[in-house]
Amino acid sequence: MGTQKCDLLVHSAAQLCVIPPQEGGPQRGARLGDLGLIEDGAVAIAAGRVVAVGPSREVRPHFDATREIDARGKVVCPGFVDPHTHLVWMGDRAAEFEQRIAGATYMEIMAAGGGIMSTVRATRDASVDELVAAMRPRLDRMLAHGTTTVEVKTGYGLETAAELRQLEAIVALDRIHPVTLVPTFLGAHAVPTEYRDCPAAYVDGVIHEMLPAVADKSRALGLPRLPFCDVFCEDGAFDLAQSRRILEAARALGFPLKIHVDEFATLGGARLAVELGATSADHLVTTPPEDIAALGASQTMAVSLPCTPFGLGYTAYTPARALLEAGAALALATDCNPGTAWNESMSFVIALACRYLRITPAQALVAATLNAAFAIGLGERVGSLAPGYAGDLLLLDVPDYRHLGYRFGVNPVALVVKDGKVVV
Repeated sequence: MGTQKCDLLVHSAAQLCVIPPQEGGPQRGARLGDLGLIEDGAVAIAAGRVVAVGPSREVRPHFDATREIDARGKVVCPGFVDPHTHLVWMGDRAAEFEQRIAGATYMEIMAAGGGIMSTVRATRDASVDELVAAMRPRLDRMLAHGTTTVEVKTGYGLETAAELRQLEAIVALDRIHPVTLVPTFLGAHAVPTEYRDCPAAYVDGVIHEMLPAVADKSRALGLPRLPFCDVFCEDGAFDLAQSRRILEAARALGFPLKIHVDEFATLGGARLAVELGATSADHLVTTPPEDIAALGASQTMAVSLPCTPFGLGYTAYTPARALLEAGAALALATDCNPGTAWNESMSFVIALACRYLRITPAQALVAATLNAAFAIGLGERVGSLAPGYAGDLLLLDVPDYRHLGYRFGVNPVALVVKDGKVVV
C-alpha cells in the first residue's frame, strides 16, 4: 500500500484521545468518558480535516506529511469547545466582587442596579470596533489555553441597536481570529432599568422588535444559520411564562434555542427546554429530580458551568451524577463573564468539575470537547479526532490525560492546531 499526502502528521503521542461520538451523537449517561485512547498514537490531517488516527506504527508508514510533529511524552486531544460564554463586554465588575466578599449576594447587587445592568451601562455605547478590541485579548487567552471553538452571547445591550452591534462584533472577530465563534442572541438577559416597572413591555420588545431585527442582521451578515436564542429564566430576570413567550417566538422565526435555568431558583425552565426542543439547558444547579429525569430522556444537552458557583463562593454545583444516572448528555463551559466567572481556561473548568461535580477526568474531558460541541450544534464537526472531524487538536505537556483534572492553576497546553495549522 502506497503513501498518501497529508498536511500535518502528529505522531508518537504518549496518549491520543480520539473521543468518538456515541452512535453519531454525544456520549450519554454511564457511557460518558469513552476517550478512544490510543497509546503511542498518531493523527493525520489533510485539507483541515482528520484523515486517519491510530497507533503511530500503523499510521506513519502510510502518510507523506508536509509537516510532522513528534508528540513523544505528551497527550494529544481535540481542541476544547466552550459552549457558554458572555465574551463581548466592556469594563469590569471588580468592585462588585469586593461587595460579595463583604457579604452582599449576587441577586441583592442585581436588585440594586448592579450586576448585569452595570455591564450594560458600560457596553451600550461601544462601537463594533471597540467591542472587538475588548473581546480579542480574551479570545487570545482562550486559544492559548486550548479553546478552538467558543459560543459567544450578546446580552449586554438590552436595546436593539446595542444588541445588533454585539452580534456584529462577534461575527467580525470570528472572521479574523483562529477560534471559531458561534453567536447567541441573549436580549432576554435582564430587564433593563428603564423597563423595571413594566417588564411585559420589554418582553414584547424582544419578541416583536429584537428577534426580527437579529434575524435580518444575521442574514445581512451572511451567517449560514440564525444565532441561538437564549433566555435567563430566573428570579429577578424572566419568569417561566415570559421565557416561554420569547423562546416560542424565536422558534417560530427559525432560531435554535438555549436557556439559562436553575442557577439560583427552580422555575421549571429545564422542563421548558425539553418541551421546546432546546439544544441546551445551562447552569442546572437547583434542578429537581423530575426535571433531571426529563433531561435524561431528551436530546437537550445539560451544560454545567462550575466556574459560576466557584466565582460566587457558593457550595452548590450541578448534580452531575444524578444527570448521568438519568441518561443525560453532560457538557462543560466556562460561563466567561465579567460578573461571576472571568475565567478563560477550560482546563480549570475540568479541574473544578472533577472536584465539585464528582466526575472523572475522562468524563470531564469528553464534556469539554465532543459533548460541548453538541451543545452548540457542531457535534458532527468538532470535538473529536475521529476521521472527518476538523483538525483541531492540542498537545498537552503532561504524560497522562488525568493531569487535566489533577492539576490546576497552570496551562497544560504546549501547542494548538486549528484546521490543521499550528496557531499557538
